[in-house]
Amino acid sequence: MDWIEVLRAECQRTSQRRVAELIGYSPAVVSQVLKGTYKGDLGAVETAVKGAFMGRTVPCPVLGELPANRCLAYQRQPFAATNPQRVKLYRACRAGCPHSQLKGGES
Repeated sequence: MDWIEVLRAECQRTSQRRVAELIGYSPAVVSQVLKGTYKGDLGAVETAVKGAFMGRTVPCPVLGELPANRCLAYQRQPFAATNPQRVKLYRACRAGCPHSQLKGGES
């Protein structure tokens, strides 16, 4: 099944707002993706949908196997020295992890 079909089905089953929360995007992004008008990184949205609703996982160098949508969420977190694991995740996401969608060490 196509990931956009899965996204549409989940929105019909629950709501666009709930689906947006689960994939880490705004309801506006979900709406634009469904309409085919989203101008952002469609590949990242696809990864989030596949992780949240289609069971796609990725190997994390810090946490081991985790859903792809959680991987994206960790990449988006700003640096915070609140705990050692959070620091390790921040660094790993920016140190050449093959699953990182960050460009040039940006946060």
